[in-house]
Order: sequence, then C-alpha cells, then structure tokens
Amino acid sequence: MKASELWIEVESDYDRNEPWISVLVNGAQVSRQMIAAGRHWLCVFRAMNEDTVKNVRIVKDTQAMSGDPSCLLQIRSVRCDGDFLPVTDKPLKIEFIGDSITSGEGAIGAACEQDWIPMWFSAIDNYAAMTAEALDAEYRIVSQSGWGVVTGWDNNPKSNLPDYYEQVCGLLAGDRNRELGAMEANDFAAWQPDAVVVNLGTNDGGAFNSPEWRDPQTGETHKRRLNADGTMNEDDVADFERAVARFAGKLRRCNPGAHIVWAYGMLGTPMLSAIERAVDAYRAQSGDARVTVVRLPEMTADTAGARHHPGKQAHARAAAVLVGAIRPLLD
Repeated sequence: MKASELWIEVESDYDRNEPWISVLVNGAQVSRQMIAAGRHWLCVFRAMNEDTVKNVRIVKDTQAMSGDPSCLLQIRSVRCDGDFLPVTDKPLKIEFIGDSITSGEGAIGAACEQDWIPMWFSAIDNYAAMTAEALDAEYRIVSQSGWGVVTGWDNNPKSNLPDYYEQVCGLLAGDRNRELGAMEANDFAAWQPDAVVVNLGTNDGGAFNSPEWRDPQTGETHKRRLNADGTMNEDDVADFERAVARFAGKLRRCNPGAHIVWAYGMLGTPMLSAIERAVDAYRAQSGDARVTVVRLPEMTADTAGARHHPGKQAHARAAAVLVGAIRPLLD
C-alpha cells in the first residue's frame, strides 16, 4: 500500500482467552497487543512517507480457542489516506498441522512464566512462520495446544486433530462460530499446498504419563497405558501407529500433489520410532513415496521459552532443519 497512515476497525469477544495480534511492516514486527472486548479502531501506523510502498501484515498471534466458544476476532473495516496495491503471489504454499508447538505457545515470554494465557502465544516467533519465510511460501496453520493424533495430553480422545482436519475451524464450538463458517467442509481444491508439515505426537506421548480421563457424559475412562517396567503398552503404541498411517492417507486424499513431512522432536522423541514405523507402513501399503519423517532438534535449557515450551531460538533451530529437509523436495 501507499499511505501515510492506516487504521483498522476490530471487533473482539471472549470469556477467558483474549485474542492477540502482531503488526509487521515490510517484514519487521513493529507492534504486538491484546485486543480488548468490543468494537474499536486501532492505528496500525502513522506519519510514514506516503509515497513509499509498504507491505503490511496483521497477524493473529493466538490459536483458535476450543475451550472458549465466545472467543472472536474480526477486522470489520480499514481506513487509510492512500491506496491499496496488489500483493505479489508467493511461489510456494505450505500447510502446518500441529499442537502447542505449532501454535507458538511459549515462544514469547520469560522461561519462568507458567500461566496458561494467550499472552504467551506467538505466530511470528515460531518455526512455521520462520520456515515459510525462508522458503518464500504462503502458509496456513491448523494447530491446537494439548491435542494429538489419537488423544490429547490428558488422555481425552476427543482432542485429536485428524477428526477435525477436513472442517473449517471444526474444533470450535458455539452458534456464533457456526454462523460465521466454522465446522463447514473445507474446500481443499481452492488452496492446494506444495508441502504439508505435520508436527504431532508430543501429546500422544505425554498421555502415557498422565492420569486417566473420564468422559463426563458417559463415565467411560480412557488411558494410554504404561507397562510395569515403565515402557509403553504395545497395544496402545500400535493404536497410535495405525492412527498416524490413517492420517497420512487422509492428508494425501485432501492434498494429492503435496509432499507430506512428519516433523517431530522439539519436546523429546518418545514417539519417534512409532512415527517412523507408521510412515514406513503407510508408504509400503499405499505406494506413496512422498511422505517423510524429519527429526527436529530438541529444546534445551538455553532455548526454552515460557511454560516449558520451545522459545524463539529453539523454533529458529527447528526451522533451519525443516528448511533443509523441504527445499530439496520442492526444487
């Protein structure tokens, strides 16, 4: 755009989990803020040279909040004293699927912070954004903290992303979200990625060390089990492997031309062997050779962020490995 100033009219709502945004001008982050409930105008920038072209991005830092049906963020209108210009299409498209790591939980904030609040989420200082920038790719993110392939960290089997992947924000709840288009079938033909990166398995592994989860509706309990010697129950591991293979098949059906990369390891690798076996089994059964596993560098004490999650430096290291793995696939 060419303008000396830009304003946006935003509308926000929430019960517990307020939305946050970041503003980038010409690729540099210039501001970050919580959006208070209500409808109001925000100044994005002012007093800039009206004759220079500026690339402006307004990025929602927080994930879709499955536990807060009232959570809402909309840009209602914009106001400027100049002109909007066409945006050049990027040569590549990448989709990222994951959990809290991909949502950028803990990527911003001091290592001592332990509150589970939206302030510690960043859609800028995380490996997905860094990878896309390095590859000059347009990207989309489907992620939810605490969720997995089969189960969430707390053994809740409803917290699995594959069941919701084919919907638009299907993990949300509430009539307003439904009226705004959540839970509708996604039109995959409208946006086909060159690569799909899946970073799931961390919470499936964590469930083995978490208490059982009891369904409040049925009373049924669910638990990923440990053997007496502390190893993972073979049947539960096999169940996870089958789910990984099924999800790989679903991803291929939805994205027929994409390279599928299962990236894992930023918070440890207890499920790495199971993921590798599952991908090998899928490749052998389907004949689909365009599915690979990439081990990401594990977070260290020096690269930890808030809430015992990867910080910006850990995300940068993971992005470097991922870029090195993806670039040869797309050349």
